[in-house]
Amino acid sequence: MYKYGREVSRTKRVLLRPLTMLCAGAGRVSVLLCACSVMLGTLGQTGDTGDGQMPNAVRTKERRRPTPETTREKSSMFSIKDHVRQSQALSAAEKEFILNRKRVSLKALNDMGVKCSLASVPHIAVLGSGGGQRAAVSLLGSLHQMEKDGLLDSVLYLGGVSGSVWSMASLYTDPQWSKNVGGAVSRLSGPEISPEQALSWLSEAAKDEQYSLSDIWGLLTSAGIMKQLDHQRLSEVVTSAVNPYPIYNAMNQNCQKGPEKGKWFELTPHESGFTDLGLFVNSSLLGSRVHGAASGGQREMDLVRLQGITGSVLSDEQTVLDSLPQQLKDLAGAAVTDENNLLDVIFLWTEAPQQVSGFFQVLDRYTRAYHTLLKVTDIIKRYTKDPAVISDLNGLQKTMRENLNLNPAAWFGKKSPKQRKLILDRWSQKILEPLQSWSQSLDEGPVKDYISLLSQKVFPAIGKWEWGTIENFLFLYPDASVPSCIRLKQHLQLIDAGLMLNMAFPPLLGEKREVDLLIALDYSAGEAFTTLTLARDYAAKLKKPFPEIDEKILQEERDWPKDCYVFEGKEREPTIVFMPLFNRNNCKDAEEVKTKMAAYSTFQPPFSQEKVEFLLETAKENVKRNKETLLREIKKAAERRRSRRSKEVWHLNLKTFTTRRH
Repeated sequence: MYKYGREVSRTKRVLLRPLTMLCAGAGRVSVLLCACSVMLGTLGQTGDTGDGQMPNAVRTKERRRPTPETTREKSSMFSIKDHVRQSQALSAAEKEFILNRKRVSLKALNDMGVKCSLASVPHIAVLGSGGGQRAAVSLLGSLHQMEKDGLLDSVLYLGGVSGSVWSMASLYTDPQWSKNVGGAVSRLSGPEISPEQALSWLSEAAKDEQYSLSDIWGLLTSAGIMKQLDHQRLSEVVTSAVNPYPIYNAMNQNCQKGPEKGKWFELTPHESGFTDLGLFVNSSLLGSRVHGAASGGQREMDLVRLQGITGSVLSDEQTVLDSLPQQLKDLAGAAVTDENNLLDVIFLWTEAPQQVSGFFQVLDRYTRAYHTLLKVTDIIKRYTKDPAVISDLNGLQKTMRENLNLNPAAWFGKKSPKQRKLILDRWSQKILEPLQSWSQSLDEGPVKDYISLLSQKVFPAIGKWEWGTIENFLFLYPDASVPSCIRLKQHLQLIDAGLMLNMAFPPLLGEKREVDLLIALDYSAGEAFTTLTLARDYAAKLKKPFPEIDEKILQEERDWPKDCYVFEGKEREPTIVFMPLFNRNNCKDAEEVKTKMAAYSTFQPPFSQEKVEFLLETAKENVKRNKETLLREIKKAAERRRSRRSKEVWHLNLKTFTTRRH
């Protein structure tokens, strides 16, 4: 056990090297930005106490949650239903947009030789899966090739989860991106976002009481991976029908183990809300206290925060635990020489008596904050030449060591969970008080501002391990059909939808958007058809139409799939064109699929330019190779809609004739 702890500790140091190298020679503000990267890249301990108690972070949130009685007076000031639309039909704004988009699609279809009228324009949607930077880069490559092949303008909807949303957010900053996908592609190799810009955004975000780790993560993905930091608001994204209509997707963590209808959350420029409950609020009000909307409420979600919320797979601690240990072991190599490395101490504790086996969970907040602070101070010391700063940092570290007792057996051996919590709070204060005192002694300037930001906002956010916090527009909603895991929570916790289903099928199945053809671009890790079978199961539970899938294909080809599958729909079922990223055309066998997926895994530092180019070309080639298949299915979708439209008109005429006769 101790040996494994040593391996992880060594690996943490290996993972930190690229980050500290990036910080070399940088100014202090730049160093602190790197520290934020270190903070999320090295932390995230388990949240399961193993003794029947809720995780510490969860217990903290539960304790703070207002009861209905304590908030009823405030809720009486407004009528929730004035701001909530309850319907399974399209909003008027989306309906108008789609009508205008159909005019663009009609021309594109006619140019491709697909003969149809405006009424028979097929409803086509492109779905991008999750998969971190792998998915973000690959989706850009796929869309770029669709633009070149003249296919993109036929698409009405673009839906994404997780990493695909990162690229969607980048695309929609350009009001005419579908005419120039290459512009978004070129940004991937463009200039870096300056640390001053990044930390300025984070400082502003931290003023919001809904600030959470999603804001930090959104900053790191937007600035660090997509090379963009756009302040455009979600409701400002669509200005014309030049582009497909975007549907971003998240999951409500509060109902993660609750009823199916309380989980999937869609975000569009016009409305955002629960897909299966049919409850939506205007996207410009999302995050506001709807009873206080007239007085401004909270800041409206911008595209940076959107990326942090929808791509926050790290919010699920079990996913982190399941995904990272093997990667950490694989990367291990360097010997540990730093005797004060806290991770060494932590893993040594795993040999402590059984009664302290829950220390990992009890020390959750303490461990993250303490470890992060040490890394911040060490990085600054290593690269600063200012004697005064070095002296201050040495003093801070000395103060912390004098105030902190790292003997868990003595502190926690026979303590109750409540007593452990009190000790933990005391330790947290001992961490933060010296930091805050030290920051106040600094001269006015960026260093003081951002050290204060770390101590007052960043460390507490790590401690709570809270993601995607927004005001709940359905808090105390007067309808018993709304699950209690939503109705009784003052805040929603919106996290990565890929934790439930790694492709945006839910909002594009069924009668609401009447999609005829789904082009499913799968960049997921794991077995090829997992997202497809999960979508099928989801559709079955909620009685939504879904095409039949050949079980033989699922069993025999999951490890080494073809580059394109067509699962044909009938009547109201959409046809699905399913396209795995790594397949028989670019991998010689199943082992090579695994090798490439490992090389471009979800959990790793930002890709090199060489890796980015490889993914772009791989995704483009998949689309190029299957252009004729896509065109054939587009034509068939148009024919099906035309046929269905004719039947609907015939039945309507018959009904009218019968009514007149009687």
